[in-house]
Amino acid sequence: MTKITALVTGAAQGIGRASAERLLVQGYDVWATDRGRFELPGATVRAMDVTDAAAIARVVSEIGAVGVLVNCAGIVQAGTVLDAADDDIDLGFDVNFRSMVRTTRAVLPGMLAAGGGAIVNIASVGSSLKAVPDRFVYSASKGAVIGLTKSVSADFAPKGVRCNAVCPGPIDSPSMRERIVASGPDAEAARREIGARTPLGRLGTVEEVADLVAYLAGARFTTGQTFVIDGGMTA
Repeated sequence: MTKITALVTGAAQGIGRASAERLLVQGYDVWATDRGRFELPGATVRAMDVTDAAAIARVVSEIGAVGVLVNCAGIVQAGTVLDAADDDIDLGFDVNFRSMVRTTRAVLPGMLAAGGGAIVNIASVGSSLKAVPDRFVYSASKGAVIGLTKSVSADFAPKGVRCNAVCPGPIDSPSMRERIVASGPDAEAARREIGARTPLGRLGTVEEVADLVAYLAGARFTTGQTFVIDGGMTA
């Protein structure tokens, strides 16, 4: 049986890496990408800058037809609308939103030629779903990801391409740990405080998000949806 090929961006660490590992366990032929060099046993690893359309095109050309695309590359910027300069907005939207447009454009022709495929976009509860203080650019760009998801689904579901968004809440990822450490001298207290914001009383794990990503990769009657995984924060 021919393996389905999955392309995962932002796969060096965090949710992207966990998603790539989960797809490997499920038997996908995984191509894992990120900006710099990294290793992920079992996957084909490539350095790929998601802000560079030509770099994306080269990798997709090497892969051939992509059956599953997981758009996970992203950045988190702090600040309100008063803090964000135009350059900050451009950077946030380029990495968090336009990168997904670029990768989607690159893989869609192959999916359409094959009669279908699945796209899973990593958005956030900090988006059009919930206001998160001090995260203006991040929330706005992740809200755009939800709009992208629904638009791609509306246009291409009739041709077999499914597109869904995963919206994590507070997740115990390397990115989250870096922000916790930078927040003050008592990192463990900050970690507990963030976890306490959820009814489940803890941070989520990258593996839990990866399980949802893997489910959506194969959920053949599901498209155009936003799946919240936030420990009940938005309930």
